[in-house]
Amino acid sequence: MKLNRTYIFIVLSSIALLVVLIIQVNWILETAQIKEELFNEKANIILARTTDALVSDKKTCEALGTRVGKDEIHQIDSLLNYYMAFYSFNINYSFEVVKSSILPFKEINSSTTNLSPTQPACYQEGLKEEVNKYGWELKLNFPEKKQFIMAEMGVQFATSVVLIIVVLILFWRTTLSLLREKKISEHTTDFLNNMTHEFKTPLTNIALAGKMMVKDSSIKQEDKIKHYTGIILEENEKLRLQVEHVLSVTALERGEIPLQKSELDIHQLIQDSVKCMNLQLENKQGSLRLNLKADRFVVIGDKTHLTNTICNLIDNAIKYSLENPEITIQTSNNINDLIIEILDKGIGIEKEYQNKVFDKFYRIPTNNIHNVKGFGLGLAYIKTIIELHGGTIKLDSKKHLGTTFTITLVHV
Repeated sequence: MKLNRTYIFIVLSSIALLVVLIIQVNWILETAQIKEELFNEKANIILARTTDALVSDKKTCEALGTRVGKDEIHQIDSLLNYYMAFYSFNINYSFEVVKSSILPFKEINSSTTNLSPTQPACYQEGLKEEVNKYGWELKLNFPEKKQFIMAEMGVQFATSVVLIIVVLILFWRTTLSLLREKKISEHTTDFLNNMTHEFKTPLTNIALAGKMMVKDSSIKQEDKIKHYTGIILEENEKLRLQVEHVLSVTALERGEIPLQKSELDIHQLIQDSVKCMNLQLENKQGSLRLNLKADRFVVIGDKTHLTNTICNLIDNAIKYSLENPEITIQTSNNINDLIIEILDKGIGIEKEYQNKVFDKFYRIPTNNIHNVKGFGLGLAYIKTIIELHGGTIKLDSKKHLGTTFTITLVHV
């Protein structure tokens, strides 16, 4: 089975987008790792400079030989503050001076928290030279290390997140656009196929009638001349109406055809429309029942286009009934509106197609019923006309049970 190029493009684009996202996420992680390495390096430098400063003070060295008191803790804290400021390390910290693991562990003091050498944000340094023989270690902890690193890489992180979001939105919109274009292309192809079929039959009939008039000498009989001339004129009229129908839908969408509005008796308009469809009903041995109960049935509208709307809906009900169409047209009122319902007991419309039936060129794929004549413009035309009259149209359909089209118009 040959894959559609649109779907191939979407799949390849999805793979490419996934690769870009992976690269971007990997870049963020690598940046975070570099920032953490820089953090660790700076923390270790501060710790080393502090221990160097401590051991350079003879008085402090002698004191640390026996104990770690408040004065020593204060001095260590002052040194840490100084080097933190010197290296522009603006982050909260805590520290403690403890016996090293070589000797029995004994916590001497802690500024805020109890620390463990296994903590990821904990840094320790043995006090050097003379003090080191007593086994003291200085431990420095940064409880807000992760938040600090995230803040440090805030611009890069925010830029990456924005870039990822923008790429995802663009990809989503592009994919929707491609699928929409594919849908339009499929509908247009279907329309052209249907149009070819619709035009082919009358053109063939016109050609055959013309050939018969030229070829057969017996055609000189007046009744046969009238017969073939009648075929040509009838088929030519069909072509004209089909072309006008296609052009009128496009013109209406562009607002190029002004509606000739006047007060209309919808009940009378429905009855006139039914008369025009009687021949089709008789050919399929169908029936149409009118139940016109609306008390307020006058609207402001275009007689020609509203008549075409009713005729199109009746025509659809006939076309999409397997046999002996049973159609009901009924009217009613609510507070401000006239409601027109056209019901049939035809093949119905599956739920997955109901949101598409008003799309231009769309025709429901229903096996052999799909071969009925039409361009897929009827319901698109109807929806346009109703909306230009300030009304709404909706459908309710169940497979094998039938369809109801409900039109709502503002009454006078």
